[in-house]
Amino acid sequence: MTSDPCARLLAAPPALSVAAHLDEVRAALPLAVVSAPPGTGKTTLIPPLVARALAEGMRGGTDAGGTRPGRVLVIQPRRVAARAAARRLAEIFGEPVGATAGYSVRGDSQVSRETRIEMITPGIAVRRLQSDPELRGIGALIFDEVHERHLDADLALALALEARAAFRPDLLLVAMSATVESQRTAALLEAGAAAPGESPRIVDIPGVLHPLTLRYAPPGRGEEPLGTISRDGALGVRREFLAHVARVVERAFREVELGDILVFLPGVREVEYVVGLLGHLPARVAPLHGSLTGAQQDAALREVAGTRSIIVTTAIAESSLTVPGVRIVVDSGLSREPRTDYASGISGLVTVLESQAAGIQRGGRAGRLGPGTVYRVMSEATWARLAERSTPEIYTADLTDFLLQAAVWGAPEGRGLALLDQPPQPGVAAGMRTLSALGCVVAEHGAGDDTAGAERAWQVTDLARTLAPLPVSTRLGRSLLETTPRLGAGTAAQIVAALAESPRLPGADLARWPTAVSPAWARQAQRLEKLARRALGDAAATGSEQSKTGPSSFGKPSRAARNDDALALVTAWAYPDLLARAVDSTSGRYLLANGSGAILPQGSPLLGSPWLAVADVSASQGRADALIRAAVPADEELARQAGRGLIATGTAISYRKGRLRARQTTLLGAIELSGRDVERLPRAAATAWVSAAASCGTLPLEFTAGAQALRERLAFLHTVLGEPWPDMEESALRQRIEELAGPELAALARGGSWGNLGAGNIERLLPWPEATHLDELAPASITIPTGEQRTIRYAGARPTVRLRVQEAFGWARTPRLAGGRIPVTLELLSPAARPVAITDDLASFWAGPYAQVRAEMRGRYPRHPWPEDGATASPTKRARPRR
Repeated sequence: MTSDPCARLLAAPPALSVAAHLDEVRAALPLAVVSAPPGTGKTTLIPPLVARALAEGMRGGTDAGGTRPGRVLVIQPRRVAARAAARRLAEIFGEPVGATAGYSVRGDSQVSRETRIEMITPGIAVRRLQSDPELRGIGALIFDEVHERHLDADLALALALEARAAFRPDLLLVAMSATVESQRTAALLEAGAAAPGESPRIVDIPGVLHPLTLRYAPPGRGEEPLGTISRDGALGVRREFLAHVARVVERAFREVELGDILVFLPGVREVEYVVGLLGHLPARVAPLHGSLTGAQQDAALREVAGTRSIIVTTAIAESSLTVPGVRIVVDSGLSREPRTDYASGISGLVTVLESQAAGIQRGGRAGRLGPGTVYRVMSEATWARLAERSTPEIYTADLTDFLLQAAVWGAPEGRGLALLDQPPQPGVAAGMRTLSALGCVVAEHGAGDDTAGAERAWQVTDLARTLAPLPVSTRLGRSLLETTPRLGAGTAAQIVAALAESPRLPGADLARWPTAVSPAWARQAQRLEKLARRALGDAAATGSEQSKTGPSSFGKPSRAARNDDALALVTAWAYPDLLARAVDSTSGRYLLANGSGAILPQGSPLLGSPWLAVADVSASQGRADALIRAAVPADEELARQAGRGLIATGTAISYRKGRLRARQTTLLGAIELSGRDVERLPRAAATAWVSAAASCGTLPLEFTAGAQALRERLAFLHTVLGEPWPDMEESALRQRIEELAGPELAALARGGSWGNLGAGNIERLLPWPEATHLDELAPASITIPTGEQRTIRYAGARPTVRLRVQEAFGWARTPRLAGGRIPVTLELLSPAARPVAITDDLASFWAGPYAQVRAEMRGRYPRHPWPEDGATASPTKRARPRR
């Protein structure tokens, strides 16, 4: 018997769908796309197949010593999936994790010199490619679950394709997906082709999914999923809905007696709440989410003989994890997706309805072992309205970290990378602004501007190259390097590791972070301390004497790390654009440096703090102000220090009460640090402000009654006749603002007033010589049969004249405007000036409806004439005298 565990597995593979297609997959190498539903054995069988192909001499190079086949890196979308996949393979091989199969995730690694298959996360893949684009010692890359479209995974695949084409033509590369977008993925992999004629090959593997029984369990009235969940008005998943989900789980537990239950909820808070509601059931109830330790996650996934299990999970169990024993799925129908306001830079997770693709994947978990049952906590009508697919993260997430890695790779703004979807331009612009403010990139002089479609040339700084390998966000990495010389590497690393966990604390009081960190915090802090010392040197990383000590062996934060000043310093350097100054000390409202309004939760102990260093703020659904989630008191001195890249001094122009006002200000982003009114307007600044304000809408456009009447006449002609009659919509007028109000704008810039524009302003836009026909085509008034003039109203959809029925006698045909194209609409009134008829066809009116009007009105108004034939009667506005 062979000693190669991969060979032994492939010789007698488990009864999985992929087993029958292994020869096809091997033949598809070196560039392959494998499409197979969840549960078919992709993650279990294809990595050993690729490892065996390398052992048999199929390309891929050797290890660093040149004696063994190159290692197979399998990129899993989540840490829990990487650990679980490595553990499953190790169990099949009959070996400990870290022998033939191992894993490396943030803060945890089990590999050895003997490891041939290593499960890693996309973030680690990106950093390994950055540090060694030639991937020495690596024989193959396998990207699992590429359909999930996580931002790091998209980037890692793009870098891998470029590295293969440029440096490693022998590298085997496989993309595995649970969806049918094989052709699109294969087209992307063309970018990794390293030889003429080399192209990806597709292997479609059908899945054998057992029959599923679908049951819909919609919430009742008052149990809707989303609503107000706190006193400050924040929206979220309502407890009434979660209680309904728990009742559906209890129902499933009673109705289906065989198998374990997998419950999908959108986030950690919801998972823990529902776990608490299910504790009375005679079953093992276990949470499963990304905030648990690896050991806790492993325990949740472990099947317990003789006991039914209820696993309450977030989306981490949708596709890449094998959850044994599951025959029942309860799907809440909710998911969390990143959303970013590119203007303010505020990002966060929002609760949304899942896509149908996600719901099908969730439900499929129930049909892997045999016939299963899926309870969808929604109505069939709601299911039918769901989006077909989830939105890729590249469209919705904060792109700052993505763009840092792309820039260091040599692709500023992500230009030239092989991506399934290109990042949105507003997101790219916002991310590059952030990188520039953090000192990671510098725009080269004269290299374009911020206009749409313009490409800028960027210089990548040494700071960016230092930050790229760090296993934290760009912001936190920069803060670690900036604050370590002052605080010491140990103290700075502890706080950065805590902030990286995005703790949600009562009252948003970040000072309570030591009570909220996960068990993995100490290990991450120790790792960051080592990286800080390596980046800065031990001497620069020592800091004050008080700050030398790192985390204790028990994982408790040091005294220095619990200091509020140290916490504020690290937070402010990480998030200078979230520095906040109080607007109203009693209500808890703050102005952030990025210009957004934000509010503290009710009852927060931070209420009354003049300044805050904010670590977490989210655009709360249903609120105008963002909600501060984590902050610590700060002061203006710290704000000026940490936010120095945002400080600018200049003259601010504003418009108040018809005049321009000037104020000399020093701003930290949108926060005014100091200012004074300036009596004399700076001419250039005022002129530029006026021009921009008039064009974009800041400066109001208001008209006299005469100007408005002329504007409406011209708008009528533009609608009916088109050019050259000018468009009178406000947006069109602003495009011609210099023609419309050039002298008035110049006067405003010189300190004059701005008032209503008159008819003379509108006349400046009249086309010549056509303007000589204005009174003929769209007269201001019309002569009615009595000989009087009546104003024509052009404000509505049709030009309209109002007159009494008796004043229209003898008017056989309706007058027409615009060269006879449009009839005047006549509002015919009773003697009391109340409408009795509206017509644009007098001939038809006299011949028909007039008879009914006459019958109704003659008894009510006997002193007024009501002749039988209005078309031939004499007009009058007088009544007969009383007898």
